[in-house]
Amino acid sequence: MDLLSPILDVACCLWDSTAKRAVYIRELPENLNSLRTAMEELKNVYKDVNENVDREEKLLLKKRTHVVDGWIQSVEAMEKEVTDLLAKGDGEIQKKCFGTSCCPKNCRASYKIGKMVLRKMEDVALKKTEGSKFIVVAEPLPSPVVMERPLDKTVGLDSLFNHVCVQLEDEKVGSVGLYGMGGVGKTTLLTRINNEFLKTRDEFDAVIWVTVSRSAIVEKVQQVLLNKLEIPKDKWEGRSEDERKEEIFNVLKTKKFVLLLDDMWEPLDLFAVGIPPLNNGNKSKVVFTTRLSTVCLDMGAKGIEVNSLEWEEAFALFQKYVGEDTINSHPDIPELAEIVAKECAGLPLALITIGRAMAGTKTPEEWERKIKMLKNYPAKFPGMENHLFSRLAFSYDSLQDEATKSCFLYCSIFPEDCEIHCNELVQLWIGEGFLDESGDLKKARDAGEAIIESLYHACLLEINYPNYYDYQEGLTKCVKMHDVIHDMALWLACQNGNKKQKRFVVVDEGKSVTAQEVEEWKGTQRISLVSLTFKEHIESPSFPDLQTLLLGNRRRLFSLPSGFFSYMPNLTVLDLGNHFELDGLPMEISKLVTLQYLNLSNTGIRKMPMELRNLKKLRILILNNMGRLQRIPSQIISGLSSLQLLSIMNCWQATKGDCRGLLKELQGLTFMTEVSVSLCNSVVLPIQTLLNSQKLQRCLKHLKVEQCSDMNFLHLLFPYLEEVELSCCFKLKDVILLHSEKEAVHFTFPRDKYFNHLYRVTIHYCPNLIRLTCLIYAPNLKLLYISRCNSLEEVIQVEESRVSEIASNLSLFSRLRFLSLLSLPKLRSICGQSLLFPSLKLMHMSGCPNLSKLPFDSNFKVSEKLVGIIGEQEWWNQLEWEDQTITHQLTPYFMPSRSCGHNSIPAALIDHSVPI
Repeated sequence: MDLLSPILDVACCLWDSTAKRAVYIRELPENLNSLRTAMEELKNVYKDVNENVDREEKLLLKKRTHVVDGWIQSVEAMEKEVTDLLAKGDGEIQKKCFGTSCCPKNCRASYKIGKMVLRKMEDVALKKTEGSKFIVVAEPLPSPVVMERPLDKTVGLDSLFNHVCVQLEDEKVGSVGLYGMGGVGKTTLLTRINNEFLKTRDEFDAVIWVTVSRSAIVEKVQQVLLNKLEIPKDKWEGRSEDERKEEIFNVLKTKKFVLLLDDMWEPLDLFAVGIPPLNNGNKSKVVFTTRLSTVCLDMGAKGIEVNSLEWEEAFALFQKYVGEDTINSHPDIPELAEIVAKECAGLPLALITIGRAMAGTKTPEEWERKIKMLKNYPAKFPGMENHLFSRLAFSYDSLQDEATKSCFLYCSIFPEDCEIHCNELVQLWIGEGFLDESGDLKKARDAGEAIIESLYHACLLEINYPNYYDYQEGLTKCVKMHDVIHDMALWLACQNGNKKQKRFVVVDEGKSVTAQEVEEWKGTQRISLVSLTFKEHIESPSFPDLQTLLLGNRRRLFSLPSGFFSYMPNLTVLDLGNHFELDGLPMEISKLVTLQYLNLSNTGIRKMPMELRNLKKLRILILNNMGRLQRIPSQIISGLSSLQLLSIMNCWQATKGDCRGLLKELQGLTFMTEVSVSLCNSVVLPIQTLLNSQKLQRCLKHLKVEQCSDMNFLHLLFPYLEEVELSCCFKLKDVILLHSEKEAVHFTFPRDKYFNHLYRVTIHYCPNLIRLTCLIYAPNLKLLYISRCNSLEEVIQVEESRVSEIASNLSLFSRLRFLSLLSLPKLRSICGQSLLFPSLKLMHMSGCPNLSKLPFDSNFKVSEKLVGIIGEQEWWNQLEWEDQTITHQLTPYFMPSRSCGHNSIPAALIDHSVPI
């Protein structure tokens, strides 16, 4: 036994050693994976550190510390070492003994690699820990005497610049004030002066730039000076204004300095700031810009007026930004360019911004249209800022608040040349939270419309009417960004935005992307993909910061892959509209718990998943033109507890027949504000459900009734109704307002509860309809379209009691812009009394052989807005006129319908840019 003991000890030692080596070999695959993971984690820390270093070096002009620089270099070297080691390890694993699946061919080599892997894992972990502990990554550099400011080559400022330099060389001149109207080039001139000191930096100890802006607050100017003079914070932070003044004074009194103050709107007390007196002794200078000459007087400065450019200089500046190619692209364009440049009145910023906007405009027609746009804006403005910004056709800086700026930048998420429907755009803005009007959808819409108008008047958006007379879409107003403005807005959103505006990704039609490009989108806030194709298979994307996803017009999208929405935790807006082949939604849509806007219009989705009811923050749900959509299962809509707007138009399977269940679910939603719905077939009970609910009465905005054979009278008591469409209602005789089935309230109901909001009425193929006298209660009606109503003899029957009086009081048809009466064989009269039609733009008559007189009398005056009257020549010739002067007034506007078709509008009559 004594002899065996030493042998056993040796055997144990050998076994322990062998076992340890075997662990290195056996666990090599697992350790390689662990090393890969650890290295990826280290690379993430490396990226964070590197980004912090880059940011501080580029933006804050700091220099990385030696420790951080050494760590970065060591990580880069380590990455190469790890890559080589992983390659060796993977190669060694592939080498197996013949006939075995786990035994390495070279145990010694596997052992060495396994041991190196473990050591490298320790090194990687150590580097990761070191990188995570960095608090300071860069140190401030000594401040230069003068900081160069960005400046393009100036045009037309040479003589004025030389004059200012002469004044600054004059020892008797301590301060110079550059005054003039906004946008005249004062800041550009001041920037050129600042950069000139780069050539003579030894003459001054400090050249300091301060942007003062609206309110010349002493404290604000002091803080800028204290930071730029690098006075330690402990000497001024938390101190009084006088104490800060003393610190600034004691530093500057020993220096020869130049203080450049930009954009002053009122006098600034330099002594209160801490600026030493400017005298021959210290030879320091102050130069400032202002729009008010009185500021120069109040500050005792030498005033120098900055005037608009002379014509030759102005036109040279304009051509520079338009571009030679554009100017020479057509023989007529140089002359048109002179007209546009003269509209700028020599104002440099206007010449630059409008010149950029005109770049790429290479047809005379486009130039003429833009000239008209410019001339329609006011030539004179009250006050300084208003005068500047109204004449600056495309100035982003003129926008009044951050909400307006966010809304403007948001327009760039749509492709270039895209016509954006204003109604849809405002709904998207609401969904994004730009128009937070305390949950009031009506106020939010009004705010959105006001923003569109302000952007239009700032010439940052163009307003068009591409579907000028589209009865399906109504009075469709669209906005469009000029290509140059679109590019500028994208740049602002991606490069120069605030913290709320991160990078946008917009992929236009016809483009394709790779999986690597999609991977680079991870930090994106908004993504817009139009008709996109992928070069390769894309796994379920991960976008932790994504708030907006617009997938419009991808017609080849048949389905969304499983897991598509699994990694979008902050998605707020989702638009899948116009994916006609999309037949379903993945179940994980329930994970979009932050979603507030969902548009599924024009898709082929057949069934709404029950998981949809989990979207508790959803405010806007749009389900228009979903012809395949089946009845929405109960409890889905009622589960959307935050829903404010539901639009379910032309979804005949979903709302066919008795859809009272859906309406009752809407009635139970606390925040529901707007409902648009199409009803089909048996509609009496659903309409009665609407009438019986005060909430739904207030919410209903758009009602469409189609293919109805069980309704003789349509009772409409919806005070906020905006649009009504009736089609194929075969038994319908009249549209009336009722308290109940028996009591008519035409004349006792308060006016504000009539059709005060109704602006569009479309009626098609209601063969038994005999009147529409209820329209006297629609003072804001803008579009009236009636076709194929064979029994209609008179639209408004004035012989009814008090109708004439009410029609007069409510200014019947005073806001009507479009009137179309088609295929009405019995129609004898529009209205028995004369009407003025002061807003009429277009009248279209066809197939009304018995209409022998229009409701015009001697008091009629042609509306300045009228663009045309369309009808058959034979009908026009047989019309009877009370006064022949009316014929002479209207004949120039008449166009035979034969030349333009039954329902179309002559292109010659349509100016897409004219507001309706």
